[in-house]
Amino acid sequence: MTDIRIRPATQSDLPELIELCALHAAYEQAPYEANGKQQKLAAALFSAPPVLYARVAEQGDKLLAYATATREFSTWNGDYFLHMDCLFVREQARGNGLGERLVDEIRRLAKSLGCTHIEWQTPQDNVDAIRFYQRLGAVAKAKQRFALALAD
Repeated sequence: MTDIRIRPATQSDLPELIELCALHAAYEQAPYEANGKQQKLAAALFSAPPVLYARVAEQGDKLLAYATATREFSTWNGDYFLHMDCLFVREQARGNGLGERLVDEIRRLAKSLGCTHIEWQTPQDNVDAIRFYQRLGAVAKAKQRFALALAD
């Protein structure tokens, strides 16, 4: 898969990026609602400075994978880090090093933004992802992730 290009997402990628997000949610057996996402993603990705960074893997005119991240500040470390929110590769493109190429791109992005490290999470039952991250040298942190919806 040498003809695959990793690059920042563009406005024209948004419909296919939303499709990849839906596939990602289905893979993790999580709910996903695409309505309104294009406008929200556009605002986050293309603001100055961006709130969200996205890298896509493209072959021809098809997106095969994506990774997104936000720059955050760690109180404990007293430094910025990059939070990789999503990393997803279409099933037919897995096993060819594409995930590793995207993580390498996220590493470069983190360094360019003055971050000291990258953090992310994956479901506990996603054993393939856990093995992949361990193979990259990542170390798991035992924490529970919580979400609290804010009522109107």
